[in-house]
Amino acid sequence: MNPHIFNTEIQEFIEANVNADVHSILLKKQTFKNVGLAEIAEQLEAKQRCRKKLPSWYSTPNIYYPNKLNIEQSSSEITAAYKSSLVSGDTLVDLTGGFGVDIYYFGKQFKKVLHCEIDEHLSAIVKANFKTLNAQNIEVIHADGLAYLTESKNKFDWIYIDPSRRHDHKGKVFFLKDCLPNVPEHLDMLLEHSDQILIKASPMLDISQGISELRHVKAVHCVAVNNEVKELLFLIEKGYENDIRINAIHLKKQGQDKFSFDQKEENAARIQLGPVQNFIYEPNAALLKAGAFKILSQELKLNKLHQHTHLYTSEELITFPGRCFKVDRVLPYQKKSLKKEVYKMKCNVAVRNFPLSVSDLKRKWKFKDGGDTYLFFTTNAHNDKVVIVASKA
Repeated sequence: MNPHIFNTEIQEFIEANVNADVHSILLKKQTFKNVGLAEIAEQLEAKQRCRKKLPSWYSTPNIYYPNKLNIEQSSSEITAAYKSSLVSGDTLVDLTGGFGVDIYYFGKQFKKVLHCEIDEHLSAIVKANFKTLNAQNIEVIHADGLAYLTESKNKFDWIYIDPSRRHDHKGKVFFLKDCLPNVPEHLDMLLEHSDQILIKASPMLDISQGISELRHVKAVHCVAVNNEVKELLFLIEKGYENDIRINAIHLKKQGQDKFSFDQKEENAARIQLGPVQNFIYEPNAALLKAGAFKILSQELKLNKLHQHTHLYTSEELITFPGRCFKVDRVLPYQKKSLKKEVYKMKCNVAVRNFPLSVSDLKRKWKFKDGGDTYLFFTTNAHNDKVVIVASKA
């Protein structure tokens, strides 16, 4: 960490060039003492990445930024705020602190929180930033979080851990045991220091696989932002052995959609298959990741187009956690019909339980992107391939 980054002239330069092309900065003549242009460029690039992801950091003067990879790997403010709503108490320790976005929001729910970070450079940056952000109840510790906890005699209300995938497991099936730290391997030790643990996992992780690797899982939260799953959260409570609550959370500008169910409810739910009616519904990404396929049909009293087609339908429009469409017509997937009705159409193409990809269909039928028409290529309850022509409801 270079403290000269905080010099007034450096900070003024960064602010004045916050929208500049980073590469153009590197071509400028060196003009600052003790701070190289490469360091300034790194600050600018990281800050630019924070504009939407971390607006509180972006808008605060004299923030020191790490490299862009640390920013990419950090939680966004919107997901950090959601996580903080799940926990509360007197003390929490974050064993894998990173850039400190999560612990900053946890600090709003606890009297004291500890941020453990093994990277000395990043730990120093975080400590300086928390002082700038006036986060007075956060203690920053430069240490391997797992080693710190092993040597500690303290017990905390909550432990938070965000294990990272090991580099030597790229391209392989994703498991929690493939991450650092290996949470399943150290779970007993963790539960000696807290009765409650919150684990953040990659959205690539299969929920059932994650549950099978852990014990005492009380709830799982699938968190999506603007219809993209960003995080899986596993809440562990020592001694808990009852059914697991699955929560599909979609965070968006207008608030959030939430749909919750127990695993046994999904397993026991019955679906009603039926033909396409006046409206069709596409579940948001969090629902799809959560596997709320049958319970969604049962709870909202919607017909499903096919057991493996995750589209739902009704005669009357309802409030739905996802996108809603008014059906214009349904076409058989036949050359004659499609040539006449949709060939070279300007439209938005989607596939659900269909043998061809979106790119294949665009190429085959010469579709042009855009417009207000949506084409859903799918399979109905009779296993017929059909095209639903619709518009936003």
